[in-house]
Amino acid sequence: MRKDNQSSVSEFLLLGLPIRPEHQGIFFALFLGMYLTTVLGNLLIMLLIRLDSHLHMPMYFFLSHLALTDISFSSVTVPKMLMSMQTQDQFIPYADCIAQMYFFIFFTDLDSFLLTSMAYDRYVAICHPLHYMTIMSEALCTLLVAVSWILSCANALSHTLLLAQLGMKPGNHTFSVSEFLLLGLSEQQGQQPLLFGIFLSMYLVTLLGNVVIMLAIGSDPHLYTPMYFFLANFSLTDLCLSSTTVPRMLANILAHKHTITYAACLSQIYFFLWFIGLDVFLLAVMAYDRLVAICHPLHYTLVMSSRHCILLVVMSLILSHSYSLTHTILLAQLSFCSDNIIPHFFCELLPLLKLSCSNTYVNQCVLIYWGGALTILIPLLIIISYVRIVAAIVRVPSASGKWKAFSTCSSHLSAVCLFYVSAIGVYFIPSTDDSASKDRIAAVMYAVVAPLLNPFIYSLRNKDMKSALGRLLSQRAL
Repeated sequence: MRKDNQSSVSEFLLLGLPIRPEHQGIFFALFLGMYLTTVLGNLLIMLLIRLDSHLHMPMYFFLSHLALTDISFSSVTVPKMLMSMQTQDQFIPYADCIAQMYFFIFFTDLDSFLLTSMAYDRYVAICHPLHYMTIMSEALCTLLVAVSWILSCANALSHTLLLAQLGMKPGNHTFSVSEFLLLGLSEQQGQQPLLFGIFLSMYLVTLLGNVVIMLAIGSDPHLYTPMYFFLANFSLTDLCLSSTTVPRMLANILAHKHTITYAACLSQIYFFLWFIGLDVFLLAVMAYDRLVAICHPLHYTLVMSSRHCILLVVMSLILSHSYSLTHTILLAQLSFCSDNIIPHFFCELLPLLKLSCSNTYVNQCVLIYWGGALTILIPLLIIISYVRIVAAIVRVPSASGKWKAFSTCSSHLSAVCLFYVSAIGVYFIPSTDDSASKDRIAAVMYAVVAPLLNPFIYSLRNKDMKSALGRLLSQRAL
């Protein structure tokens, strides 16, 4: 426990630039003109690169991302400054300040990483011109941008979470919790070795299964299609989702220590929500891919182009990141007074909201909004996709054609059912006296069991995957 006998600030005063009041109008017009020029200039660059096929090459691929980053970077600070000049209101709430700092650090780092990637691109182009197109492949360019996003996000998140520990959460409080106690799956000491063995085995199988899926897809040219591109991303997400919770639980069981620090708890919630959200969006994207393949087969390669597939994955990353970041920032504002016991095996959002001694109305509203989107809207879109898919399959004249069309969807449909049945068990079944135990079981299903079973679902029920796995294993044996 950490004792703080002090008041906490709920907003900050931004002094702004040292400008005399009579010069405010001139500087407002100056910065507004600079901001509009920045936005319009970078949008024009992005539009030209998109429309001109001659610019569809690595150098301009990085430039378009840099232009987008520059727009976002400028939009983090300038609009707020202009609004403060216009309204003479120089105060910024705590939550807005934290969010502004996060995105400022994020886009600053992203700028730096993209400039480094562009420097590497120019190095390869000038020093190894004959191998340029081989080295700077579309896959490598996408990987460089993705790594830039991940590293920028990690650095910005680290600073944000560390700042959230400094006791600046709004509201007056006497005690604040510095760590939480995770009760785990069972409080009986005799069951701990059994649980450790079971979950260690499950995690290792999850790790091995998803890595093998990604290796098989990456090493087999026959699987260089949108369906398996999304499956590789889905396997990586499942691997990350399982790694967010299980290793920590295993370490706690082994060390007989069930406490987790405030910062580590927030970090675990952030990454857990991010990968859960990414799982949901990728399942929707994979349903859309099957819809196009079965209902519009003649236009499949045109609609599901490589750029379109990358855009869908990037949009899934951005939306899931927004979902995770919103909850994490709102949670960082809450105070936790004396009760620090979480009846779970990891830091989960709902139990933490119940522990808070602050007003959680905003958190609950955001939870309902995002929960509705992820557990109602996205499944509804998937259902609509499959209704159209079934209608298209019924019109196929031959039985073999119907079976072939259905077999390409059965694995994905199984993964959707496995994920959503367990998730709905947490958020939609009415609470009872033993709801904490049911929540833990349901969480094990969608956070541990689903990532474990998905590799088997996609490999055992898919002829192409079984062939690719056979070729991969035979290559390793040689």
